[in-house]
Amino acid sequence: MRLLVLDGNSIINRAFYGIRLLSTKDGVFTNAVVGFFNILDRLREQVKPDGVAVAFDVHAPTFRHAMYDGYKAGRKHMPDELFMQMPLVKDILNLSGCTIIEKEGYEADDILGTLAKAATDSGNECFIATGDRDSFQLITDKVHVLLAATKMGRPETIEHTPETIFDKYGLTPSQMIDLKALMGDSSDCIPGVPGIGEKTALDLLSTFHSLDELYAQVETADIRESVRAKLLAGKDSAYLSKKLGTICCEVPIDTNIESYKQKPIEREKLASYLAKLELFKLIERWGLNTPSVSNKNTQEETQTLFSFKGQEGLSEVMDVLKSSKPLDFLLLDNTFYACLPDTIIALPEWEELLPLLCKGVPLRTHDSKLFYATLIKKGLEPSEVALDTKLAAYLLNPLASDYDLLRLAQEYGLSLSNIEDENLRRAAVFSKLADTLTTQNKKENQTKLLQEIEIPLALVLADMESIGFAVDAKGIEEFGKTLDEKIVTLEESVCKTVGYSFNLNSPKQLGKAFFEDLGLPHGKKTKSGYSTSADVLEKLRPLYPVVDDLLQYRTLAKLKSTYCDGLLKVVGDDNRIHSSFNQTETRTGRISSTEPNLQNIPVRSELGRELRRFFIAKEGYTLCDADYSQIELRVLAALSGDPTMTKAFKEEEDIHRITAAQVFGIAENDVTPLMRSRAKAVNFGIVYGIGAHSLSEDIGSTYGEAKQYIESYLAHYSSVKNYMDQLIEIAKEKGYSETLFGRRRPLPELRSSNGMMRAFGERVARNMPIQGTAADIIKIAMIRVHKRLQEENLKARLILQVHDELIVESPKEEAQKVANLLQEEMEKAVELEVPFSADVHTSETWFDAKG
Repeated sequence: MRLLVLDGNSIINRAFYGIRLLSTKDGVFTNAVVGFFNILDRLREQVKPDGVAVAFDVHAPTFRHAMYDGYKAGRKHMPDELFMQMPLVKDILNLSGCTIIEKEGYEADDILGTLAKAATDSGNECFIATGDRDSFQLITDKVHVLLAATKMGRPETIEHTPETIFDKYGLTPSQMIDLKALMGDSSDCIPGVPGIGEKTALDLLSTFHSLDELYAQVETADIRESVRAKLLAGKDSAYLSKKLGTICCEVPIDTNIESYKQKPIEREKLASYLAKLELFKLIERWGLNTPSVSNKNTQEETQTLFSFKGQEGLSEVMDVLKSSKPLDFLLLDNTFYACLPDTIIALPEWEELLPLLCKGVPLRTHDSKLFYATLIKKGLEPSEVALDTKLAAYLLNPLASDYDLLRLAQEYGLSLSNIEDENLRRAAVFSKLADTLTTQNKKENQTKLLQEIEIPLALVLADMESIGFAVDAKGIEEFGKTLDEKIVTLEESVCKTVGYSFNLNSPKQLGKAFFEDLGLPHGKKTKSGYSTSADVLEKLRPLYPVVDDLLQYRTLAKLKSTYCDGLLKVVGDDNRIHSSFNQTETRTGRISSTEPNLQNIPVRSELGRELRRFFIAKEGYTLCDADYSQIELRVLAALSGDPTMTKAFKEEEDIHRITAAQVFGIAENDVTPLMRSRAKAVNFGIVYGIGAHSLSEDIGSTYGEAKQYIESYLAHYSSVKNYMDQLIEIAKEKGYSETLFGRRRPLPELRSSNGMMRAFGERVARNMPIQGTAADIIKIAMIRVHKRLQEENLKARLILQVHDELIVESPKEEAQKVANLLQEEMEKAVELEVPFSADVHTSETWFDAKG
């Protein structure tokens, strides 16, 4: 038999510190759990054991503590975030058929030793997985140690045998005990012989072979006098250290290796447990999301659960569906699934159902945007969905990586049928999930946000995706050629300065060219070479023209490949680009755009902005571009109630000039452009929880100046400071931050014992309510604009949202009316103490309409 034994405490510690802090929506930390089982899975693959045993320390004194008061005296306590994960790991191990072993009075190492000896005595193989080299003393031909290590920043497991120990140390495994006796171990507070280090200890053991032999000859052998004196003075300490460092192989536990064979996995319980911890990747990796062979329904049983009806029974189906209030359905792989209490109706051809879905029947589905888009493509106006389980789940847990129906069912503790077909399993659980999420949304006060913002917005986004944005493809192609010429010129300039041609995209070649051949200032050289990151090169840019050329080259190369080439690949047959808009990607509630990301078209560089010239209105139309003015600062003013900021926005004063005057202690008339620019950076930086270091880099000041700016700002805007402090305290108390409209963002980081993690949580607690509220206001404005355009029978259509900006494509004759409508609906999206302002411009290209 082949037994894999884990040093549980050692492995879980490595797992905890090797993965960033993760938690469930309820604030249960899980990063150590994830890391532990990632390691265990790799070990299983490597060893292919017949059984797995995991040894854990018991929080109680051991025989070593009784022997020496100082044993492990300086060791830090386990962080709370790790401590709470220990029982989670143990529960999962038990459910997955592994054996856990703990014994008061002994350490995990002693359990490892006892099992290693038992395996050797019985002729079995034992593989010990640990991060502790103490286990090297246990190695035999039958016992190997798998040492968890880190190489080049990547985790790896190194197998140690008697041969590898000798190659590395020149010792046998049993001699490793004497090595520790001499040199000690600071991590365990084992004293060793004071003044004797590893090199001296290895030299002594290579000569005398053992601690006993060394001390038998210490007074007569050829040993340096200084070493002899240390050995004589430290003899008692050496033998105490040997006792402390010797692993006990006689722990009173079950030593029958057969007892540790793999036990049956409790699949359903394990899947449910992992789902509660939101560990869905583990569920998938362990095959717990598919029915086991023994539990699969027979074909006869399947047909009693699910009724498949073709076109012949459509009239009967229609009658059933008309009486279903609400009508629960899914669109999966172009098939319509009606989810009835005891029947699933699957219809690959469902054209005749379309009138039913457009006549005001209450609808519940998953991914309403997909449903809306499907009907819009057919030229139909769908009924508004009453519940979207995808959006409902997103509001309850914006930290989740995905919102698949089967994953959500597991998360909310719903039992899945054993049908093999995944879509049928989704359909079978949908109604229960819809009921559960309805209850949860109500409990968490998310219903209004769901029904009044998210679901109506899904229709707006589906319409925007369908319409798309017209582009001048030929213009983009020509612009790409222009960029190519500039790129070649810059490449030639860099190579000419260096003195030879090389690959500018190779960090290794670039590092050599710049830092060795040209002798530019550089940081420390690592095994992978010099750092040529943007941060490093930006600092050199003002002093060295060649660095400026290189950074321009990078910018233009990215512009060409990502935007020119990338955009041309996605131009549709209608000469329009149809981006996908995502509602469930961000944690603050912002909408994101993909395939392509139209929200990321460059605006900071002159050449980047040129791309907007090729986004155009179709013939006879114009673009109406409306942009909120300083929306996040206005939200901050309204939520904090700061009188100075509120007055500035009410009276349409220059908030950045006012801030500069406050921060620098001068009259507004004396504010210079540089002062205003720095005050502007502080204003917006406060919204994002910026620190002095980041601000100093943004505005090109010293750290001390930036720190003074922030402190002066908070001193003058005391209401803002008080509000920010309150946000942190409220988030700590509730466990989440919240927008004006009730959107929540869980913040488990606030409970972290890690200072940097807590600081991150505090930044989010300060900025999420402001950014999230601004995002909600934009969404409300989109819904209102979309509705008004339809209600007034205008041909104009909303086609793009970019952060605080909305773009409508309008017939030229409607342009003025649409511009007024845009401004009105954006400014009146929400009524707060501080007024909102939207600037509107019209033109035939995005570049010119942006103003």
